[in-house]
Amino acid sequence: MAGLLEPVWVVSLKKYNASKNPLWAAVVVFFLFFGPYCLSMAEAGGVSASIAYSVWVSIGTVMTTLAGVILFKDRIDRLKVVFVMMIMVGIVGLQFTGAA
Repeated sequence: MAGLLEPVWVVSLKKYNASKNPLWAAVVVFFLFFGPYCLSMAEAGGVSASIAYSVWVSIGTVMTTLAGVILFKDRIDRLKVVFVMMIMVGIVGLQFTGAA
């Protein structure tokens, strides 16, 4: 859940920078605290800190990249796709090994 929420604050930060609307700033601050809270819940559930953080950052990276491409028309080339796919393979690998 923490990884899926990561792009929310990133997109909100971009919206805030474009508009300087305090509502977007509040969304950024809320999700900057809520994401790590979800991470702490994973750790409390028995997932090691190193694995929980790695999965959180990886999912956040993939989702933020997708959000940039979909919402802001960020350019993505084949090499970027390959590297994002490598991140996804790492997450799946952690799941298959029972580490995450």
